[in-house]
Amino acid sequence: MIEAFFECSFTISRLRQAPLADHMDAFASLLAGQGYSIAWARVQIRVVGEFNRWLRSKSIGLSRVDENAVTRFLACRERAKPLAPGRAFALTRLLRMLRDKGVLAEPQPPAPTAAEAAVTAFGDFLRQERGLAETTLANMLPFVEEFLSAWSPAGRFRLSNLTARDVTQFIQQRATELGAGRAPLLVTALRSFLRYLRYQGEIQTDLAACVPSVPKYSLSSLPKYLPAGSIERVLQHADRSTPRGRQERAMLFLLARLGLRSAELMALTLDDIDWDAGQITIRGKGDRWAGLPLPSDVGEAIADYLRQDRPQCGTRRLFVTRNAPITGLRSRTPIQRAVQRALDQAGISSARGGAHLFRHTLATDMLRRGASLGEIGEVLRHRDLNTTRIYAKVDLVALQKLALPWPGGAR
Repeated sequence: MIEAFFECSFTISRLRQAPLADHMDAFASLLAGQGYSIAWARVQIRVVGEFNRWLRSKSIGLSRVDENAVTRFLACRERAKPLAPGRAFALTRLLRMLRDKGVLAEPQPPAPTAAEAAVTAFGDFLRQERGLAETTLANMLPFVEEFLSAWSPAGRFRLSNLTARDVTQFIQQRATELGAGRAPLLVTALRSFLRYLRYQGEIQTDLAACVPSVPKYSLSSLPKYLPAGSIERVLQHADRSTPRGRQERAMLFLLARLGLRSAELMALTLDDIDWDAGQITIRGKGDRWAGLPLPSDVGEAIADYLRQDRPQCGTRRLFVTRNAPITGLRSRTPIQRAVQRALDQAGISSARGGAHLFRHTLATDMLRRGASLGEIGEVLRHRDLNTTRIYAKVDLVALQKLALPWPGGAR
């Protein structure tokens, strides 16, 4: 099949004086490796061919090929005959390939603002020194950037001028807008940022101590889980007759049997499965990893997907996108949709979805079968037993034994 991709680029590569002539076969290989069909590859290669001829007509050498050249080409093309939607992205893909190969230098980004520089440095500190996961950073850093932008809209400031009043005013205003769900994240982010500034010597006062707390009562909520037997119904109704169904079935078994988080499922690679030992490696929060036994039904579902549906591609990720470019899953949306489809097929109604619904249900089912909180925490890979204690509240039978008689009630 790869020969057909090379044939697509043969005519263009004959333009020996054109800047991109020596790179067309590499571009064809890239498209083949990313799972594009021959028809769509031809479309993209034709666009690159037009760009190549335009570069030669304008005497633009390879070293001058960049976003500005692409913009000029598209403007000329627009006046003659606009490209169909989506086809101009072939040129973005071409530039990325040339830069990855070292043929073109990476573009120089614009100088960061003071707020952007401060947030970037803080993020690097949390990532390298504290070992926080990217998902945690994605929750924290936007609050810090928002605070700095509100404090100094012009972007010109000295962190040493920060005052307690600046901090408390922002939190009091913003926390009321966020509500009880996300307000604690705001407080955590700013408190961590202010401690970091003092550690770095940017401020001399312990402003973290003036960050007001948002009430958040420990173990105040119940985990959302499915009734007993629901997970087995979901797995029994999982579709295994279509490529999408087999991929989602493998996801569902991993979520249901091992309680994976969405990020852990997305991070799985082919190398994480040791078929001989019957073990799977889970890469969790903070670069921690754990080796867990691979249940036979989970292994069967994964093998079914690998044998029939996972395409040959350049990524080692276990679960990949179904449409080109073939890469590892880039967001949690496919997982959320897989869970919702599975619930609908099984006729189960739930106000919550996503990976954590299965994770909470696994913990609850283990508790019903007599597992200790320590055992549940080990399976769910909790660092702190307090995180696992929330599941004690769903053991209603055990809690009934602890309930005191109602004053004045039946004796």
